[in-house]
Amino acid sequence: MRKALLGLAALGLATAGCEQDETRPNYEYAPDMVSSVPYDSFAPNPNTPDGKTLLGPAKGTVPRGFKPLHLASGPEEAARAGRELKNPYPASPEVLARGQVAFQRYCTPCHGSGGLGDGLVTARFPMPPSLLGEHAKGLPDGQIFHIITHGQGLMPAHGSQVAPEDRWKLVHYIRTLQNPARTARKDVP
Repeated sequence: MRKALLGLAALGLATAGCEQDETRPNYEYAPDMVSSVPYDSFAPNPNTPDGKTLLGPAKGTVPRGFKPLHLASGPEEAARAGRELKNPYPASPEVLARGQVAFQRYCTPCHGSGGLGDGLVTARFPMPPSLLGEHAKGLPDGQIFHIITHGQGLMPAHGSQVAPEDRWKLVHYIRTLQNPARTARKDVP
């Protein structure tokens, strides 16, 4: 009987705590946790080792889905890329269409819509080499990929702007500019 009475009293206290009188505020046990002071993403923060709120990734980490390119800039590395890198995308109408979009977006300002090096920036900058020249036709796909990624001569690097898969598709599209019969191959669906 005594246990039952204690059980009812505990139940009564527990349910009494569930009632809420909206005219009286509740008590907060740890008010600093309820209303903490946030820091803006780019604001200085004295609580972090480098004094920044937005911390960089830990050293040695690689973002998901990212495949690092272990090649530096320079002509020797470009030649090495030509020997070691192969285009992972087979030529198809979808690949060529995406390569054309990327070419129009990133390459036509300098190289022109036909790849002749007659883009709009030639009014103020030196004319870039034609992508239809014999030298450009002789470059391996990996070397063209490297040049797009790291730049060459006056051409700036586009690796931070163009996704790796789009760079490979750009190479396919450049090849179709160099050889228009390539788009009529039988192995392309």
